[in-house]
Amino acid sequence: MATALIKHLGRHVGETVTVQGWLYNFRSSGKISFLIVRDGTGLVQGVMVKKEVGDDLFALAATLTQESSLKVTGVVREEPRAVGGYELTLTGLDIVSIAEEYPISHKEHGVEFLAERRHLWLRTPKQAAVMRIRSEIEQAFRDFFYQRDFVLADAPVITPAACEGTTTLFEIDYHGDKAFLSQSGQLYNEATAAALGRVYCFGPTFRAEKSKTRRHLMEFWMIEAEMAYFDIDDNMKLQEEMVYYVIQRVLERCRQELKALERDVTKLESVKLPFPRISYTEAVELLKKAGEEFTWGDDFGAPHETIIGSNFESPVFVHRYPTAIKAFYMKPDPNDPKVVLGADLIAPEGYGEMIGGGQRIDDLGLLEQRLDEHKLPREAFEWYLDLRRYGAVPHSGFGLGIERTVAWICGLDHIRETIPFPRMLHKMYP
Repeated sequence: MATALIKHLGRHVGETVTVQGWLYNFRSSGKISFLIVRDGTGLVQGVMVKKEVGDDLFALAATLTQESSLKVTGVVREEPRAVGGYELTLTGLDIVSIAEEYPISHKEHGVEFLAERRHLWLRTPKQAAVMRIRSEIEQAFRDFFYQRDFVLADAPVITPAACEGTTTLFEIDYHGDKAFLSQSGQLYNEATAAALGRVYCFGPTFRAEKSKTRRHLMEFWMIEAEMAYFDIDDNMKLQEEMVYYVIQRVLERCRQELKALERDVTKLESVKLPFPRISYTEAVELLKKAGEEFTWGDDFGAPHETIIGSNFESPVFVHRYPTAIKAFYMKPDPNDPKVVLGADLIAPEGYGEMIGGGQRIDDLGLLEQRLDEHKLPREAFEWYLDLRRYGAVPHSGFGLGIERTVAWICGLDHIRETIPFPRMLHKMYP
């Protein structure tokens, strides 16, 4: 007798299998009991008929409580009306553990109540669907880079200096020295790209922003890539191919999860290549046409990104931002030094910036000048300057936030549901 995952029941039609999991729901008519079982890969209904299994087994099933752990045995049959398209005609039941009264019942609960019980909230079908989609998204990114000869080169989480000279850093004591939790692996990616050509890192990043919005977390995960001999146009082309690849992958492999989330997949299906490209100046004009008061030279906030993104069905690149509002390493446009060869990718449907990236300064003298202008400690960046001293080449890169990408693809209202255990302002429990 085979032990099967619920997601693979279609391979066992007509066979007797055992499913190991937890009781999601139970109901009984007195003669027939229906056990909804989950195992992490999906839900399946087990049908137990009293006259077929006997009084003892039927009575045993009635002792089950929500989230009790169990093993059910039965014959797999097709049932188009059932979740997943299959049911089990139960012939056996083995109780592993009877659960105490479960705090999250099958009724509506407030978000704060659920957030305090995140470790249990994850068991609900929608939250589990988000986690499975997130897993597929992460694997798709890895496959995309692997297929294009990128090397995964992990960057450190503990760093001696900020990537962008920001004050929103988590400071730690490093055996008597001041250190910080990383906000980006980009600078280290530039070093490994000079060694390996095309690289990416994937890990947690930290922002000590006192921000409490549906788009912000204190700890989030980023995919960051860096490519030698790439200019800004090469960079944008790679980004759009990557995002498109991930969307197609989710549409292909996660239809059931998207349905559980009631996601309008036509919005994802309408995403086409190439993505539109507009300059920062053109984006400012879009805002003014929408009635927004906006001064050229200011950075975009969430409302501005929402307006810009609403003009397009696909994500849109906004390129050539003012030099004054971008990081010290951004390369100025040779045709207009007031702007840099940088671009952000803004998602449609109000999800804001997904990717930030651009071409890096490869001239030693200019980079030294920019460090001085930004009042950054020269000694902390000597190793970074070495990259310009020894074989500098044009190079570009970008960083993509996993959580915002998951939020958009899943159609979620709040970013806290995109990660198993969110870290938000004044909240780190559980």
